[in-house]
This record gives sequence, structure tokens and C-alpha cells, in this order.
Amino acid sequence: MLSWRNFLSMTLFAGLVVIAVAIVVIVVRGVDVRLVLLLAALGLGCLAGQPAIIAQKFLTTLVNEQFVVPIGCCLGFVYVLRQTRCDEHLVHLLVRPIQRVRPLLVPGTVVIGALVNVPVISQTSTAALVGTVLVPLLRAARISPVTLGSALLLGTSIGGEILNPGAPEVRTVSQASGVALTPQSWVARVLPLLLLELAVATTVFWLLSRDHKGAVLHPLSYGRGSEKDTFRINLLKAAMPFVPITLLFLTALPEPFRLFHVPMGWLVDVKHFQGDSSQLRSSFDCRLIGSAMLIGAAAAALTERRQIHRTALTFFEGVGFAFTQIISLIIAASCFGEGVRLIGLAELLGRALETWPKLLTPAAITLPMSFAALCGSGMATTQSLFGFFVEPARYLHYDLLRLGALVSLASAAGRTMSPVAAVTLMCASLAEVNPIQLVRRVVIPLLAGLLTLLMASLLLF
Repeated sequence: MLSWRNFLSMTLFAGLVVIAVAIVVIVVRGVDVRLVLLLAALGLGCLAGQPAIIAQKFLTTLVNEQFVVPIGCCLGFVYVLRQTRCDEHLVHLLVRPIQRVRPLLVPGTVVIGALVNVPVISQTSTAALVGTVLVPLLRAARISPVTLGSALLLGTSIGGEILNPGAPEVRTVSQASGVALTPQSWVARVLPLLLLELAVATTVFWLLSRDHKGAVLHPLSYGRGSEKDTFRINLLKAAMPFVPITLLFLTALPEPFRLFHVPMGWLVDVKHFQGDSSQLRSSFDCRLIGSAMLIGAAAAALTERRQIHRTALTFFEGVGFAFTQIISLIIAASCFGEGVRLIGLAELLGRALETWPKLLTPAAITLPMSFAALCGSGMATTQSLFGFFVEPARYLHYDLLRLGALVSLASAAGRTMSPVAAVTLMCASLAEVNPIQLVRRVVIPLLAGLLTLLMASLLLF
């Protein structure tokens, strides 16, 4: 007679087969990651005898304001920035200091990509925006196509968006951990880690690039009369991308430094939550982010009055893009993560980490990095895997926000070294090279950055 323990073992083994098949289909066949994750989630749910749980997860995530409001408004804001060309003015402002200093072109490209990715949370959009300005400049400096493409990829995908409170990873960490986030508390965890990884990865990449012909040796031929060089920067427009983040920081500062206070009753119906303070705070926080993005969109629209009549349409086009490209991935990843939980794999991982607590930090870096490299999505990886580390981290009294930062950064690094990631394909297209060539150039710098994060986390935290 088949025992319950044997049944669970068989279910887990069959589930691992389903996961392996899904990974092969994504990597080898190149099938859309959303479809594969949803079908894999349904298969895992059927193996566990609870397919209805997967359907429920799909529907609840589809209308979950924790993702829909901040991410939708954030992408709407990004689209308004593009309509008003405020994002372009920011890029030109950042490029201006480095274009006359030849040795800074390669590391400057990486840093500019990371900075622009903070307000423009889409890596592909960031690559297209930064690449439009920087690729002609780098080509004029006779920097090799592989070097310029990989510098663009490294900068725009290393994880700058994780600093943005509206980023999908931030909402995932907040919801899965049950910890109410403020911009200060999140940035305090992420910024030191991101700066450390960015510094190490950029330095290693720069040193490796100097060994390649045409990397930084030739003089600039970027003439003064070119269109890019004579671009007139509007400082007001250049400042618009940072309006929402600035507002969020100013509303979250402790007294007496807080510039203004936003009452909860302005954004949520306090009576509706009836004593559920955690849910009330969570709903208020995500709506506060959405409101800041709306104010930013309105401010940006006022800088280009000739296009102001198109602002609402442009904003909702961004919301639609958010649903199509980002929220859809969150839904698929959430269903997949639920399927993994149903077959008992998450519980098994939790027990292993509780037994060997020193594996928590290495696992929080290596597993997300590996999965993201295979599926090509850092956000989907964070959404799928972060929840598995929460209970072991609580058991070990580990800082959940720092753990979320590590998982998010490792997922971003894995995405950057994935040949199937959308941002990799975009950078390869801009540089007119094979995506595999770019991946080969960024792998060593990224691994060096993650190894530094691992050592710093083990020694300092």
C-alpha cells in the first residue's frame, strides 16, 4: 500500500520533472516565459491535487492593487516622460560630463545606465533610451560593438530599478515578508549592496574591456557640430524623472524633517479595513506610490504644453504596457511559485536552510541568479523564489528586507547574463552583435560583483 510519505516523494519528484521540462522549453525552444510558467504551475497544481488553488492565485494576482497600482502608474509616468522627452534631457545631462573624458566612456556608460534605470524601471526601455544617445558617441570613439553593447547591458540591467519604490521587486518583498516598507528603510538595505556590486562589476568590466581592441584607445571623433553635441539641455525637464521618488522621500522622512504629511484618509477608506492595520498600511503605501507617479506625470506634462492634450492617453498606454510586459509576468511567476509550494519543494528548501543556516545567504544569491539566467526575467524570479526564503529567514532572525535586497540583486544579475532576456536582445540589436557575445563579456564582472556581495553579507551583516 502506498504511504502518504511515499506519495509526497513521488509528487515532489514528478514536480521536479515538470520544472526541469519548463526550464528546457524556455531555454531551448524559446517559448514565452509567461506561457511556460502558467502551464508549469497548472501541472504542479494538478500533481498536488489542487489545480483550483492555481486558478485562484491567477485571479487574485490579476487584480492585486499591490502590483497593479504602483507598477501601472510607474509605467504610465515613464510613458509621459518619453512623450515630453524629459528622459532624453536627463540622459544628455548625464552624458555631457563623460563625453570629453575618453577613459570614462566605458564605465560612464555603465553608471549612466544604472542611474537612468532608477526612474525608468523597465530595463528594455532604459536600454533603448540610453542607447539612442550613447551608441553613436561610443561608435564615434571607435569603441568595439561588443564592448559598447555589453556596457549598455551591464548598466541598464544590473539592478538600478530596485531603488525605485514602485519597482515590482519592492512590492514583492513587502507583500511576501509582511513588512511595511518606507523609501528610507528599503534604500538603506539596497543602496549599499547595489553600490558595492556596481563598483566591483564596473571595475572588473572596465579592466577586461581594456584588453579588447578598440575599447578605450582611440581618440574621439565626436564633432562639435553633431546633433548630439549641440543638444540643448533643459534642466527642468531633466529633473522631472526624479519628482516621484523625491516626493516619496519627503513624505516619509521622520519628524521634524518631513516636508508634508499625507493623511491615510486621502487615499484609502480607513473604515473599510476595520482594525486591520497591516493591510491598511500596505494599501496606503502602494496608493501613495501611485499618487506620486501621477503628480510626476502631471509635472512632466506641463513642461511640454504642445503635447499636453495627449497626456492621459499616453499615461494609460504606459499602464497597458505594464500589464502586458510586467504584471503578466508577476501573475505567471506567482502561479508558478504557488505550484512549487503545493508540491512541497518550498517546505523542503525551508527545512534544509533551517538545518544548515549558513546556506541561507549563498542560496539567496545563487538560486535566484541561476533561475533568472535561465528564464530571462529578474522580476519573475524574485516573485517566484523570494517567498521560499521568508520563513527560514524568520527562524534565523535574518533581516527580511536585506534578504529581499540580496534576492532582487541576484535576480537582476542573472537576468543580465541571460541570452533570452529582453534587455539583452535590445542591447544586442543596438550594438548589432550576437546576444551571446554580450553575455560572455558581462558574466565575469557580474559573478565578481555577486561574490563580493556574498562575502560582505557573510562578514558584515
